[in-house]
Amino acid sequence: MSDLRITRENARFQQWEALLTNRSKRHRNREFLVQGVRPITRAVDEGWTVRALLRADGASSAWSDALWSATDGERVDLSPHLHARLSGKDGAELVAVVEMPDDGVARLADSARPHGPIVVFDRPTSPGNIGTLARSADAFGASALVVTGHAADPYDPQSVRASTGSLFALTVLRVPGPGPVVEHAQSRGYRIVGTDEVGSPLAEVDLSGRVVVVVGNETHGISSGWRTACDDVASIAMTGTASSLNAAVAGSIVLHEALRQRG
Repeated sequence: MSDLRITRENARFQQWEALLTNRSKRHRNREFLVQGVRPITRAVDEGWTVRALLRADGASSAWSDALWSATDGERVDLSPHLHARLSGKDGAELVAVVEMPDDGVARLADSARPHGPIVVFDRPTSPGNIGTLARSADAFGASALVVTGHAADPYDPQSVRASTGSLFALTVLRVPGPGPVVEHAQSRGYRIVGTDEVGSPLAEVDLSGRVVVVVGNETHGISSGWRTACDDVASIAMTGTASSLNAAVAGSIVLHEALRQRG
């Protein structure tokens, strides 16, 4: 049984639809949309707060019915044409309105994976790259994903989709610049390792202990502030004609090496 049924475009629906494209409204309301089975399941399993579940009127499956009956959030039936406007290109059966967590650096100490690397993505321009790096960070045991500087939004639908739910397994923060993260890292004995085409060979860089891995902007690399804070900078050997790697791919290679070194 639903708590609400919406068959025509109204203010509530417009508020949810704005979360797809309007970053300012996402962060003002501290909520974002999650589409699809795996991302919603991961959000629920990892304890993120679901404010509302939205489904097409009459839609039903064992998965959606179980989630529908168990949720503490609001349950809303939408007319099929309204639901289609929120559900993404794959026509996700359910759409979840999920609460955005706080950005305080203190949350890094509360990670469910306290011994994994902290991954910093400095000024990324592509939400898809954020989601891809979140997926790798989850796969290789990272504890957190921190997006710094003027950057794309980790809660953009493209980022959430690209992460295939891994975004919800990590502590996710947005901070204006290096300062708070550097202070947290240095006070707790973390080494800070940047990534760049000029640096120490990756296999020779110590990634075995507490480490912050900094991945730079897709075009300009890591900022001068992060470069100054780094204890070491790692480079990835390449052959062939490619002049550089995608930022999320480079970060994934470094995280895999960190996992290898941790044994």
